[in-house]
Amino acid sequence: SEKLDPKRDFAADIIMNSDLDDTAYLYSFGEYISEDELKMSAFLSGLPEDSIKAMARTYTEGYRIGFVKAGKPLEKKLTVNIRYHLGFERMIREAVRQFDEMGLKPVIYRAPVFASTTNQNGREDTGYSGAVANRQYEYDHRDDRALFFDREYIRRRLDILKAVYEENKTLANGHAGPAVVETFGADPFTPKPSEYAISFSESGRKLVVSYKDKAGRLANEYIIGKERSFTIISYPMPEIGKDFEEIFKETVKLNTLDYKRYEMIQQKLIDTLDKAQRVHVLGKNGNETDLTVELYKLSDPGKETIFENCVADVNIPVGEVFTTPRLKGTNGLLHVKEVYLNGLKYIDLRLTFKDGVIETYSCGNFEDPAENSRFIRENLLYHHDTLPLGEFAIGTNTTAYRMSRDHDIGGKLPVLIGEKTGPHFAVGDTCYAREEEVRVYNPDGKEIVARSNDYSDRRESDPDKAYFYCHTDITIPYDELMGIYALGKDGESTALIEDGLFVLEGTGELNEPLLRS
Repeated sequence: SEKLDPKRDFAADIIMNSDLDDTAYLYSFGEYISEDELKMSAFLSGLPEDSIKAMARTYTEGYRIGFVKAGKPLEKKLTVNIRYHLGFERMIREAVRQFDEMGLKPVIYRAPVFASTTNQNGREDTGYSGAVANRQYEYDHRDDRALFFDREYIRRRLDILKAVYEENKTLANGHAGPAVVETFGADPFTPKPSEYAISFSESGRKLVVSYKDKAGRLANEYIIGKERSFTIISYPMPEIGKDFEEIFKETVKLNTLDYKRYEMIQQKLIDTLDKAQRVHVLGKNGNETDLTVELYKLSDPGKETIFENCVADVNIPVGEVFTTPRLKGTNGLLHVKEVYLNGLKYIDLRLTFKDGVIETYSCGNFEDPAENSRFIRENLLYHHDTLPLGEFAIGTNTTAYRMSRDHDIGGKLPVLIGEKTGPHFAVGDTCYAREEEVRVYNPDGKEIVARSNDYSDRRESDPDKAYFYCHTDITIPYDELMGIYALGKDGESTALIEDGLFVLEGTGELNEPLLRS
């Protein structure tokens, strides 16, 4: 019940009542504390109070606005789950006060550290967490639960989970969802395979997928999916390098960009995309992407839209338009020369799609092709035989792209920022998974109707096959982009981006950071 009950306030008590000017308080959390957490805490301690309040306000307002835009009942909610990396306590303390003004009490717990609660990539950071002492160790032990993860264990775990939810039904119903502060700056990690690492058998992997599905549905039943929301914001850690303070200031600016300006520019893209039947994406500079994405067909263009105009509420910073692709007719190659997904580096990643699902996959991380396939299956497909293309988006935050190039930190950016720096493609569930019935609207009043695909359409008839419980964004940077073209039903082609620059009328302002020397 610690994930639901604000009275389990071990962490909240440290945050609200410690002397945050003395970094010794960090050791009270029971986590591994490195120089990075100490430096982060000291850095925030030196910032003016107004700066801290503004950072917290961006975070908490993003959360509140997410409920407002989606028409969800924040006033019915009791608690907010705060997830963050240690070192940010001064900001979190202020955020707790601001959430309290909204009627929300904080639920802050330690991220799981035991084998039964870790995921395929190692530790599951769904609470507060400190530094990772040894990333290779965590990678090697990511599947330790295979030692005991059998049908009886799953049955018992689900029984207990249901009993706890039932016992805490009021708290579960009042849970508003997570407010997440992500961090970035660590050197990219490329794991080395170990023959001694425990791994799941094929039947064991199927059990993991089955458990995730059942546990996810159970959580959705008690923490009502259509009523909850979230927000995510990111900040750099000192380990990003000598430019830390400058990068931090630029990130704060990124997180507070004028969303109205982006909203208007992005609407230009959406107006053109709504008239298209499909989108063609081509790479350049060694990027061999040649992918056609089929779009949802509107029945009432005056009242409906295909793409969501995403500014800065649940996903901070601002900057993307996204949709759920139609699977049939979505074909071709998605290729990235180098990309970092969930903290892992992929070299020469290639995904071939046929009718919207991954048909073949490969990468160049290891000499052995079989090891490459295993790496992708475990860490990108999450043991599924295949995954659908759950999202297609065009990132518009060229300011973030400029920052990444100026400081050479492209490989260190979190997905939250990286996905805004070019077109991206998510494999797995759609952005509207388990909330397809919730009607959502763009600022222009049009309903976003592309909320489901052939898999999530099964949510009533065959729920076991409706969701994959994963969603991984893969971004193509602007400098590897030959073009994005909106294709009409009669074959007409309208360029949105050509040679890495926005060319659609009304979007040229986005090129200013790209052209800056």
